[in-house]
Amino acid sequence: MRTLSLLETRVLGVLVEKQHTVPDSYPLSLNALTLGCNQKTAREPVLAATESEVQDVIDSLRASSLVFESSGSRVARYEHNVGRVLGVPSQSVALLAVLMLRGPQTASELRANCERLHRFADTSSVEAFLDELAARPEEKGGALALKLPRAPGAREPRWTHLLSGAVDVSALPAAADEIVASSEIAALKAEVSQLRALVERLYAELGVAKP
Repeated sequence: MRTLSLLETRVLGVLVEKQHTVPDSYPLSLNALTLGCNQKTAREPVLAATESEVQDVIDSLRASSLVFESSGSRVARYEHNVGRVLGVPSQSVALLAVLMLRGPQTASELRANCERLHRFADTSSVEAFLDELAARPEEKGGALALKLPRAPGAREPRWTHLLSGAVDVSALPAAADEIVASSEIAALKAEVSQLRALVERLYAELGVAKP
C-alpha cells in the first residue's frame, strides 16, 4: 500500500474512533469528520484542516479503497475499510487508529487509550498484536508497526505505526543504558578481534597448524 500523509492517517483514525464512540452518528459527514480531525483532545499533533482539504483526502483514500461513501443518505457520509484492506483483525485496527490519532505510545498507554475501541485483557495482549503488526510479512505488505528505542528516562519503549512510511530509528535518542550496552558490545567485538589476531600470530610463529 502507498505511503499515507498525516491528514490521511488522521481521517482514517477518526473514522475508526467515531465508529466505536458515536455509533449513532457513524458513518460521518464531511463536517463531522473535519471536526474530528481538528479535535484538540486525544490528538497529536493538533491540526487545523479545512473541509476542502479533508474532502481531497477522502477522495484519495476512496481511490485506495480505504474509505467509501455510504449509500441511502441525503448527505454524503463516509466510513473506513481499514481492516479489510490491510487484512488485520479489529484489535489491530483499534491499535493503529490510536497510534494514528495520538502518535507513538507505550503498550500500557495504548491499552488505556484503546479502551473505548477495544478492551484488551492486559498489556501483554496489546504487545502480542503489536508484535504481529511488526512482523507482518512482505507478501502481505510488510510491517505496519515498529517498536522504537526506549527514550532517555522512559521505563517502556514506545510503538509507532508505519502507514506514513519508515521511521529513521537512528535519529531517535536512545536510553542511556541502551547506549552503554551498545558501546560495551562494540568494545567486546574489538577485543575479540584483537585476541583472534594474536592467536593467529602465535600459531604462525610456532609453526603449528590451526585446529
